[in-house]
Amino acid sequence: MEHGASTLGQALIGQAMIAAWTLVAVAFFALVILVYVAIRNRTRRVDLEGTVQAFRSLDIEAFRNLVDSAEEAFLRDNLPPKKYREIKRQRAWAAFLYAWEAGRAATALAKVGQAAQRSLDPEIAASGVQVAENAFRLRLQTVRVSLRLLTEVLLPGLSNRSLPSPSLADQYERTAETLFRLGRFPSGVHGMVRSKSA
Repeated sequence: MEHGASTLGQALIGQAMIAAWTLVAVAFFALVILVYVAIRNRTRRVDLEGTVQAFRSLDIEAFRNLVDSAEEAFLRDNLPPKKYREIKRQRAWAAFLYAWEAGRAATALAKVGQAAQRSLDPEIAASGVQVAENAFRLRLQTVRVSLRLLTEVLLPGLSNRSLPSPSLADQYERTAETLFRLGRFPSGVHGMVRSKSA
């Protein structure tokens, strides 16, 4: 009996170590991706119209559906465990792609905000500060959610807790609203953003 308990304890420790190393690998992979994106994006031009279009192209309601806890509970209750894990992995991957695109849009938006802050028009400059702050918050949310989603892709059976998606989706909508408000300024803001970034 003692030997069986010892073997079970070692098996549990082994599984915990595998999970811990997997999470470390995911975090390292995400860090490498963020560094790559940051370096690559430093050389890009700031384009207000392109950033607005990137935000409009994302279907945030589809993202909400992919990480909805009620939808996940329904699938868990109505699918065999193996099929549920397969579907959960696919949904987590699709949600990760949404979060990744939202993060890319947030990075572009931060550049728009920084360029707008240098405007001589105080109203545009103030909006630029707000845009940059919202973009930064959104980027942090996308990093956090992306790490969680990658964990669910790799280990779909590890946790049945739902993702903290409302905060990402809500931050996305607040950021988009601020961006669209900046986009409603006279056409001078468009020229200012382009010229400052060239």
